[in-house]
Amino acid sequence: MHTSSHARFCSFPRWGKVGMGAGGGQTPAIRLFQARFPSLPASSGFVRWGVRIDTAPGWLWPLLLVAALWPTWLWMGRRMLDRSDDPLGLLALAALGLLVACHRLRLRSSPRLAWFALALAGAVAATAAQGLLPALAVALLALLALAAGLAAFLPAGVASAPVVGLSVLALPLLASLQFYAGFPLRLITAEASRWLLLASHEVERSGASLRVDGHLVIVDAPCSGVQMAWLGYFTACAVTLYLGRGNRAFLTRLPAVGVLVLAGNIVRNTLLVAAEASGNHLSGWAAWWRWRPSAARLPL
Repeated sequence: MHTSSHARFCSFPRWGKVGMGAGGGQTPAIRLFQARFPSLPASSGFVRWGVRIDTAPGWLWPLLLVAALWPTWLWMGRRMLDRSDDPLGLLALAALGLLVACHRLRLRSSPRLAWFALALAGAVAATAAQGLLPALAVALLALLALAAGLAAFLPAGVASAPVVGLSVLALPLLASLQFYAGFPLRLITAEASRWLLLASHEVERSGASLRVDGHLVIVDAPCSGVQMAWLGYFTACAVTLYLGRGNRAFLTRLPAVGVLVLAGNIVRNTLLVAAEASGNHLSGWAAWWRWRPSAARLPL
């Protein structure tokens, strides 16, 4: 029995070797167990069972949590295969898996009880909500439970906020974000681009469309910057975990990530619209974004 594991779920390992004495009598550990828990059976088999649970590898508990949430993984797999959403969530799940693999030998022997309780509550809620709530909401509960489970066992020094962030980013939610937030973001991008282009072009805006020197350019759904925002927040979470920054450093810089992503998308949109309005064809990686007069839109 490892003395380092004495702080696990109970204090059984501190009692020394568990079992019956040479003469068939009870060991000090059994007698101490009887004194502490007089209402519970004190057979050596029961104690050994508790010790096995107490000394189980730390990685086993998050793995059991993952197994308990299998309906969510099944739904996410179907969502990915029907191509109704971008599979970027796989990248976030891979990052979480890599995080656990890197710390597999340093997982906490004694979980943080608050996070552990949240993980269990989230798993129960996700299971009970099957069929009652939309699948995306159930998946959110399950992934938050997974994040809480990882935060409970990851070693001290690993920030929990980016772990929660990666779990949320693992959701297949880009299509939903495009539907609900895409148009307002396109309006902001189009208006900001209009202001930037006024110095060198005649620009008018109608909704999410721009007329630049007589050329109609539609700021289409991919121009909203939703994918850029996903990548920006994913990068923020991954870099925070890689550099070992804390929750405070991550959370205080998070608003700046959103501002930088929005500014970057506006600059990108402005440059592409200006290039197309000037008749300069883009090449290389940007060729995909070429404006097609027949389509009368710029799919950014």
